[in-house]
Amino acid sequence: MKKNSVLGYDLNEKYCQISYYDEGKEEPETMETAADNYQIPLVLGYYKERWVYGKEAKRLAAVGEGEIITRLFERAVRRQKVQVGERVHDAVWLLAKFISLTLAEFENIRYLTFSVPFTNVDMSKMLKGIGRHIGVPKERVCVQDYKESFCQYMFYQPKELWQYESALFFCDAKEIRAYMLRRLNAVNGKGRDLFVTVDEVANARMKELAAIYPVLNVDKAKDADEKFKTFIQGVFDKKVVSSVYLTGEGFENNWYPNSLKVLCNGRRAFIGNNLYSKGACYTSMRKCLEYDDGPVYLDETKMTEQICLRMRIRGQEGWYPIVSWGTHWYDADGQWDVILEDTSDIEIHIETLAGEELQVETVSLAELPERRDYSLRLQIEVMFMDERTCKLIFKDTGFGEFYPSSGFQTEKVLHLGGINGQFNSMS
Repeated sequence: MKKNSVLGYDLNEKYCQISYYDEGKEEPETMETAADNYQIPLVLGYYKERWVYGKEAKRLAAVGEGEIITRLFERAVRRQKVQVGERVHDAVWLLAKFISLTLAEFENIRYLTFSVPFTNVDMSKMLKGIGRHIGVPKERVCVQDYKESFCQYMFYQPKELWQYESALFFCDAKEIRAYMLRRLNAVNGKGRDLFVTVDEVANARMKELAAIYPVLNVDKAKDADEKFKTFIQGVFDKKVVSSVYLTGEGFENNWYPNSLKVLCNGRRAFIGNNLYSKGACYTSMRKCLEYDDGPVYLDETKMTEQICLRMRIRGQEGWYPIVSWGTHWYDADGQWDVILEDTSDIEIHIETLAGEELQVETVSLAELPERRDYSLRLQIEVMFMDERTCKLIFKDTGFGEFYPSSGFQTEKVLHLGGINGQFNSMS
């Protein structure tokens, strides 16, 4: 049983994979299901009032015993109902059952990051809900897509591997997709952070792949190798690439020797199928260990604005973000308690990476009672209504037994630019 675990969980339509942080190791470990095999088939089985998963569930299917539930991820995303024996279950509940079984050996999960092929507000709510179902508070659950997982993985690699651009190639039995990690430019150097993104730069459906996977057909492999080499050359044209990563079951057979020579020409190349779960685990490490240094990942779904208040934290006074850029708006809700030095108006700064303008808003505290310094406690709640509308709620919560709450409460609605169009201006 592993206690106080910090986890990354790769989840897709075929399988899941779990990486975890071990303080005694330099990088996350990935849970093996067999020698050098990290993938747990996304299959659930029910037999004699007992739930099983993965290979054991597939064994039940092979011998024709019990009930077998497949397509768990797809069905959960679609919020389907699934009949198992005489009972009907929500597909989300079945996926939660599968996830809880796979995490049974991890006790007291400190932070859990899901890495999925795509994410949106519904995906985030579903997986945070599943996290809560298995005992992890929603504020300790993060959801990110594969591109961000690649990015987070790269942050922890030696700087020379992403000094310029870094490429990721994914291959399955049908297609090859290419992604590129690159740096973004904040307007006039706004922000002290380095901003990066991952673009899908090319994809190709190759009929030869079906023939060479999983059994190698020599002639088809030569054709596929030649086409992959041409594909790589097109992706790398006029780019300086520091490193290359290959992932996906399609790369398991060594059918691409000539392409590999192109990949390794002047750059380092790596192959493996646990990059996404490790990237998710690195995110959990950053969140759990409150490690804020390092690059900020942005894409067209992330906020390029941040909301700051002037505060003193650990003796350091400055403008601190209560909503940071690089956040999904639907994950940005939060709540803080602050001690006021006086009852002057609160000034709010809204900074944007996509322009020079600083938006300034104020909140009047005139109705608060006069008290001595540091005896006014204010609760600040951030609540997003949609990607463009953020509500701030300020409430007097009193100061222990000395000063009961005055009942003061006020709200401020901030109208933001939204994500549309702003990210592209940084590219």
